[in-house]
Amino acid sequence: MDSIKSACLCVIVFVATIVIAVNIFAAAPPQESQSARYSLQAWLGARVIDGTGRPAIENATLLVRDGRIESVGRRVKIPAGAERIDVTGKTIIPGLICAHGHVNDAAQLGVYLRDGITTVLSLGGAKEFALREQNAKAPPGTVPRLYVAGPIQDSTAIPGAVAVKTPDEARKSVDDLIRNRPDIVKLRVDDFLGARPKMSPEVYQAVIDQARKHGFRTAAHVVLLEDAKGVLRAGVDYIAHSVRDHEVDDEFIALMKKRHAFYSPTLTREVAVFAYSETPSFLSDPFLLKEADPAEIAKIEDPKRQETMRNDPAALWYKQHLPVAMRNLKILSDAGIPIAMGTDSGGGPGRFQGYFEHLELEYETKAGLTPMRALVSATSGAAQAINIGKQVGTLEKGKWADFLVLSANPLDDIRNTRTIESVWVGGVRVPAKAPKP
Repeated sequence: MDSIKSACLCVIVFVATIVIAVNIFAAAPPQESQSARYSLQAWLGARVIDGTGRPAIENATLLVRDGRIESVGRRVKIPAGAERIDVTGKTIIPGLICAHGHVNDAAQLGVYLRDGITTVLSLGGAKEFALREQNAKAPPGTVPRLYVAGPIQDSTAIPGAVAVKTPDEARKSVDDLIRNRPDIVKLRVDDFLGARPKMSPEVYQAVIDQARKHGFRTAAHVVLLEDAKGVLRAGVDYIAHSVRDHEVDDEFIALMKKRHAFYSPTLTREVAVFAYSETPSFLSDPFLLKEADPAEIAKIEDPKRQETMRNDPAALWYKQHLPVAMRNLKILSDAGIPIAMGTDSGGGPGRFQGYFEHLELEYETKAGLTPMRALVSATSGAAQAINIGKQVGTLEKGKWADFLVLSANPLDDIRNTRTIESVWVGGVRVPAKAPKP
């Protein structure tokens, strides 16, 4: 009898539990799904520069569904229920892509993003793999898309790099690196104007070959024309800085075309090396000051530091050779070499992340590129260099809805990329910078 009573009691408790659970479930609000974070939006009346290099589309409609672009053009059918957003008189461009920056801290990702840099290739650093993993877990709309190289293969173990001095060391180092699945393998061929040993051709050939053997692309830090030719002959995929000692020649252009290689000018890297011998005018740009660290500005404006820079032989060399780098950019762009906007931002003092990407576009136009060509270098050109052109870089059907809404037209003045009204990543609006307590 007792066993029967116990069994009945268990049944009653079980049923009661089910009833309570069902009632609670019915009363609870539905959980937000992944797609519910996005809405169907129709952006109406803007000028759309789609990043392909084709002419801007005036009075366009940009239709975004579930974070991706569904349609863009002048005759877009707007589905029932779509949120209609009037952006008449505004300009919409793809989110800008930095194909050569450096991220050393998670907080720097927000700086890039709020300045309209929706994708970053961080080309070398000890913390990059951990930052990439952390970035992947961040809430939508709070970080840019991040791609990384990890530690640089170098002749000297300076910060962010590992030393490889023989082909065997190079192969072993690459094998160690690729366990972390870098998005590209970076090598540095530079003696810092005679200040240290330079990686030999035998060693960089081993780095490139070992990376290719395992299916990884390579990017090279170079300064000199002959070194750039050497890494191209060895099979490198990406020249990650300007050639700065001589004008590029037909042989270099032929090697670039043979390798289908990309070229990143990083003109603002040179600017940062010498410009702070005085206080440059851009240090008072409100677009810079809204994100810049006042302590870093103060260091740059220190008279003793400026005097040291005025007398630094390396700074003087880079200042003298910036015009060479600018001419080379124009020569290569005119020759049809794909240009990928990069800056080396975050790679040293005064290389302001976010701001330098906009300043780089200004220098590209000073070098002779049209504003449209400059924009292509920072959108589809950079996306192709990172090998993500099927996902981002242009405002075309099926791609992620990464875009900026500007109050002025950058085709009139490239500095208008700084007139940002809103930034969107995967259809999610980027929140403004939180005010300081």
